[in-house]
Amino acid sequence: MKRLSLRAAILSFGITWALAMLFIGWVAMLGWGIRVVEVLSSLYIGFAPTFIGGIIGAVWGFFDGAIGAAIFTFIYNAIVKE
Repeated sequence: MKRLSLRAAILSFGITWALAMLFIGWVAMLGWGIRVVEVLSSLYIGFAPTFIGGIIGAVWGFFDGAIGAAIFTFIYNAIVKE
């Protein structure tokens, strides 16, 4: 099995989670998923159902996704044998 690229994993997970947070924040401005934003705002300071709140959530999401990807990739690469 092949090892995962740390850089590719960090960028892909970070961008994906950032876009998800941005989407959730901006959709909540329309009244959908407000409770999801309330729960996530307890983890991500500044995340709110507003235009700027969505961007703040995206920044938090990128770093959170990147850290999660790094942890996942390190564990995966430690287990898999080439």
